[in-house]
Amino acid sequence: FFFFTNLELQIQAMSKGSSAGYDRHLTVFSPEGRLYQVEYATKAINSEKVTSLAIRGNDCCVVITEKKVPDKLLVPESVTHMFKLTQTIGCVMTGRIADARSQVKRARYEAAEFKYKFGYDIPVDQLATRVADIAQVTTQEASVRPLGCSMILIGIDDEFGPQLYKCEPSGYFAGFKAVASGVKKVEAHNLLEKRLKKNPTLDYNGTVQEAISCLSTLLSLDLKPSEIEVAVVTADNPKFRVLSSEEVDEHLTAIAERD
Repeated sequence: FFFFTNLELQIQAMSKGSSAGYDRHLTVFSPEGRLYQVEYATKAINSEKVTSLAIRGNDCCVVITEKKVPDKLLVPESVTHMFKLTQTIGCVMTGRIADARSQVKRARYEAAEFKYKFGYDIPVDQLATRVADIAQVTTQEASVRPLGCSMILIGIDDEFGPQLYKCEPSGYFAGFKAVASGVKKVEAHNLLEKRLKKNPTLDYNGTVQEAISCLSTLLSLDLKPSEIEVAVVTADNPKFRVLSSEEVDEHLTAIAERD
């Protein structure tokens, strides 16, 4: 009798059309067609209170993110959101860092397997497709949960030039001219739309400085080299690399002189 009473209460709660009941199971749609656990995973990206953004220039791609060291006893060099997936493809991860490392590890495995099978490096769009496909599987199986992180990939394609993709916990992915992720994603997208509305011609220095300037505007702060991470790929040097503090400081100085 007690079991049936609880079951009736659950059915009544679920019939009200709210999230009550429908967010207990990953694989059950609500009457509105929503998967609440997938939506919660997307919200979990904001839990780290970090904003990341990326811009595609004429001959390069740049990713930038905040660098927060939560404890004074931590070694700052061990805290990073930038990851190299192959020699020429890298990413910035936003959200739960443990989930991020797991997704990066799988992406590296997929890239290595592709090269072993076909004999050449995996293109950026193929890697983004594969990562998104794997993320989508976690939204339809009860034995797993969606990862609380998003991946922004950059690389140089031999045929199409600079490439920028973003993969989300839902399994959705797309190519972008500029994109953001994290706690200030909406504000970042509005700012990027205004800045890139006229399709400005951005060379390497212009792209890096535009990215730094956008993040500085979003956070309303004068950024220091130790507070941000910047990574680039260029047509001249397609290898993914993270800029040193000295290089970042040079760009910050150039921005200050320009303004």
